[in-house]
Amino acid sequence: MNQPLNLMAPEVRANPYPLYEELRRGPVRQVEPGGMWAISRYDDVVAVLKDPRRFSSEGLGRSFRPPWLERNPTADSLVMKDPPEHTRLRTLVGKAFGGPALSRLEPRIRAIAEELAEAAVRRQDVDFVADFALPLPTRVLNLFFGLEPSMAPRLKRWADDLVSIPASEPSPERMAEVRQSLAEMEHCFQALIEARRAEPGDDLVSELLRSEALTHEELLSFLFGMVPAGMETTVYLLANTMAVLADHPHEVERVLADPSLIPRLVEEVLRYEPPGQSSLRLATEDVELSGVVIPKGALVVVLMGAAMRDERRFPQADRFLLDRENQSHLSFGHGPHFCVGAMLARLEARLGLEALFSRIRGFSLTRREFAWSRSIIARGPLALPLHLEPARHPSTDAMRQPGPHP
Repeated sequence: MNQPLNLMAPEVRANPYPLYEELRRGPVRQVEPGGMWAISRYDDVVAVLKDPRRFSSEGLGRSFRPPWLERNPTADSLVMKDPPEHTRLRTLVGKAFGGPALSRLEPRIRAIAEELAEAAVRRQDVDFVADFALPLPTRVLNLFFGLEPSMAPRLKRWADDLVSIPASEPSPERMAEVRQSLAEMEHCFQALIEARRAEPGDDLVSELLRSEALTHEELLSFLFGMVPAGMETTVYLLANTMAVLADHPHEVERVLADPSLIPRLVEEVLRYEPPGQSSLRLATEDVELSGVVIPKGALVVVLMGAAMRDERRFPQADRFLLDRENQSHLSFGHGPHFCVGAMLARLEARLGLEALFSRIRGFSLTRREFAWSRSIIARGPLALPLHLEPARHPSTDAMRQPGPHP
């Protein structure tokens, strides 16, 4: 019998794609940590994601309830629910992430992107994550919550601690840090909810309170879930885009010369180097998949990152092709749990890259090796040292008009 492979091994986190290729030959195998059943082929991944009856999202919720955590409202958030409860909650919060709501927010997001890009290009030598990719979605999240911009570092720490919970058994010191973050989050959001009850504003919390459709615990769990969901995807999408482009200088020239390619660039990065690498499910019965029986009660890791390198679906899957015709990737999931914030993440990435690329004529990595996130779910560089070359004749208006959407 094949020995389990470890998805959390340092060399795998640095480059998971060789392991993914081996798993696709499996095609369903148990892996570490925890003997999870890994699903790696595109068709199998789609089959699991669109079948919440046999592959329950409670599997993800269970992984956020380890024995050493007394309480974690994230485990009851939207992405951990199955229909019909998931359908009810998604309908209630979905309007906040729809086209009309985002159109109203777009000028404010664009202004944030322009401000951050101007500061980064002025400095030239930057940590792209700390100086641009992180502040952008964090400040947008503050718009949704109605929090002060000074909360950005704390929100990032909370997000990192939340997504690290299902990865592995932490040390006692790490357990204490995560517990502390959860206590801080609960205190912050309880106070925020009470403040918006007393004095409503134009933020998402006030809107959800006015609807009176969510219980207090449901609202609290939603806010907990928003922290990693509203930050990790965009942070790593932006950072992964620059890391990929650093290895494809010809594509950098093309995008700088033709900004209308930015949406296409974003979509190919989402396929080639996705921020969302996997999701977790719980098998509710014995299920046969690609000739392998997954037993009832098994924890299943759905590897979207592996599926999007599947040659059966994507010819030349291991190549980054800006002109790729088939961009039907799974980076935002599939089926009932297709990411409710997908439009927002795409908007943030597009506006961020438009603001940055309008101000530079090129960039380079100042260090080729960097650390990657230690989450089994989200993947991106923790820091990305770049040298930005300012444009000789920077345009002040060329990139300020909304570009075409993918």
